[in-house]
Amino acid sequence: MKTTRELTAIIEREGSGYVSLCPELDVASQGDTIEEARASLVEALELFFETASPSELRERLHEEVLVTRVRIEV
Repeated sequence: MKTTRELTAIIEREGSGYVSLCPELDVASQGDTIEEARASLVEALELFFETASPSELRERLHEEVLVTRVRIEV
């Protein structure tokens, strides 16, 4: 039986495309558009969960990820 898990997706422009990252598992993907980068990340995460061993999952999964912004003087 499959379960649903909510993970973080960080998407940023890189050159003419976009890179997507899931910091909880350090899984990344890419696409030509934001939507493609997001869909590619979802696919990569699904494949990771299908193929990762329980020990790899325990080692890589960070349950608590905080995304924030900081202000610095430059």
